[in-house]
Amino acid sequence: MANSPHSHDDASHGSFKSYMVGFVLSIILTAVPFGLVMFPTISKVATLWVVLIFAVVQVLVHLVYFLHLDRSAAQRNNVIAFAFATLVILLLVGLSVWIMFSIHTFMMAK
Repeated sequence: MANSPHSHDDASHGSFKSYMVGFVLSIILTAVPFGLVMFPTISKVATLWVVLIFAVVQVLVHLVYFLHLDRSAAQRNNVIAFAFATLVILLLVGLSVWIMFSIHTFMMAK
């Protein structure tokens, strides 16, 4: 039974406590921006920045507490693959927006 794929003796799996910490942090990181959007107390630009910062922090919380990505040697390949995928997505989206902006600029110059 120790070699079964459902064995929870592996160190890469989180404990109940770590899952609960991740869950509570995720709830907080969702509730605060939701509250700021539903009940505006600061400017729209500040709200946008708060939502973006909380979104990035929430992605990091999910990576650490639920996907168990950390800086250990066992996770190095997974972290490199995630970083490469993130780079490709950022390049695709960023360059696509740049191309669309350039096309819009040149089409409106007539």
